[in-house]
Amino acid sequence: MSAIALYDCTLRDGTQGEEITFSVDDKLRISEKLDDLGVHYIEGGWPGSNPKDIDFFQEVHSLKLRKARIVAFGSTRRASLSAQRDPNLRALLEAKTPVVTIFGKSWDLHVRRALRTTLARNLELIEDSVAYLKRRVDEVIYDAEHFFDGYKANPRHATKTLQAAVAGGADCIVLCDTNGGSLPSEISTIFGAVRGLVSTPLGIHTHNDGELAVANTLAAVQQGAVHVQGCVNGYGERCGNANLISIIPNLKLKLGLNCVSNPELRRLREVSRFVDELANRNPWIHQPFVGNSAFAHKGGIHVQAIMRDARTYEHIRPELLGNRQRVLISDLSGKSNVLYKAKEYGLRLDPKDTSVQSILKELKRLEHEGYQFDGAEGSFELLMQKAKGSRQEFFKLVGFRVTVEKHRDEPPCSEATIRLSVNGELEHAVAEGNGPVNALDNALRKALEKFYPEIREMELVDYKVRILNERAATQATTRVLIESTDHKSRWGTVGVSPNIIEASWQALEDSLEYKLTKARQPKKPRRRGRARHKA
Repeated sequence: MSAIALYDCTLRDGTQGEEITFSVDDKLRISEKLDDLGVHYIEGGWPGSNPKDIDFFQEVHSLKLRKARIVAFGSTRRASLSAQRDPNLRALLEAKTPVVTIFGKSWDLHVRRALRTTLARNLELIEDSVAYLKRRVDEVIYDAEHFFDGYKANPRHATKTLQAAVAGGADCIVLCDTNGGSLPSEISTIFGAVRGLVSTPLGIHTHNDGELAVANTLAAVQQGAVHVQGCVNGYGERCGNANLISIIPNLKLKLGLNCVSNPELRRLREVSRFVDELANRNPWIHQPFVGNSAFAHKGGIHVQAIMRDARTYEHIRPELLGNRQRVLISDLSGKSNVLYKAKEYGLRLDPKDTSVQSILKELKRLEHEGYQFDGAEGSFELLMQKAKGSRQEFFKLVGFRVTVEKHRDEPPCSEATIRLSVNGELEHAVAEGNGPVNALDNALRKALEKFYPEIREMELVDYKVRILNERAATQATTRVLIESTDHKSRWGTVGVSPNIIEASWQALEDSLEYKLTKARQPKKPRRRGRARHKA
């Protein structure tokens, strides 16, 4: 199996994306995660550009990395300075990394407009800078910026820039589609033409402005690239960089190329979500390979098929990437969806059981009213238990009242009063909150905690409101989705009503009942009830 070197740019190129920023501590933690994933090179930043990157390079040496080599990034020397006097090259050496990457101009447009120098002088800058660094560090990687645009405009000069880097002693030369506008056919043709003219190993660096960065990367690999650059989750300037999270499984599972080990590949989803968390971004649920929806099935025919053989609607096994198969519940569901979910929740349902049709009928009625169970599996499990006659009643609502008071310029104050019947005992509680729903949640918990202390473990982590019939304006029906956690698992619940407080109450009630139901179930392994892919 041929080997491909993975080069991560998340900590430098990725942070040039809009709304992406990392602290020094974030960058250190991400470096450790990337090392766990099996990445070979981690580009830490541009040491001369800002204090944060300087601090990172001072602290990163204390990490005990297993595999990855830290890289400092910069540019060729200035045209007006020698390599010895250039502050950028000096900063790269002061970072004390075993690998340095520098970029230079491949496009004659940039040479004339950005550098304002001659093409011959540009070749000198490249060779001189690479040679100066190569005498002082273990490994020098040369990024040929705008190479594909440069080759299309002036193939002779673009090729000469690569030969200048070879003459300087570069260990690897990376062809960059910096504007992200090339097609896979162009990448393949140009890469193939250049490969025979350069003896040094070649790599690829693509941007996603044409939504082709991953495809362009794979096209270059098929033409002989042995070094691949990209960012976790496709972060990067403008439309982002090539997404390493998609590139890695394509290289290993589709092209059969050695880039990470099988155990490392199983960390792919974990690393993707970890970096999203530190970037303070919600994970993209539809992200290929690692998203929640990547192996999610909704149509009844699809579900029936995957229960027999998962290969019918899944191109690879999700477990290989640390992901899992999911079956969604909606008005498109058939009997197979209900049976699958029943197995997942440990409920025994006979396909001939009349309760299956009862659940399906009730499900479709509720979805017609506006309920959505795709993200509310907690509510759906309670629905199944009710149909089976096994749903336990932990409390009954007698009534509640929620008030919101506002005085001039002061912030509004919300208060909720609730009365419940718990095991035949009437319980009354009053609580305040920073909004009516928060006040109602606080009052509900206050009333129940002495009966069910385990609810102290849980908290709401997400609250979404969706208007279902916008033309009805303030009389519109509202759907509320709540996500809760007890720090061991997460579950979603749903409520629908023209009154947003009533919809919120339904979701809150289900959330607490789901937690109490789970707390009283005997511990046993969860069975997925799925047909696995065959090797």
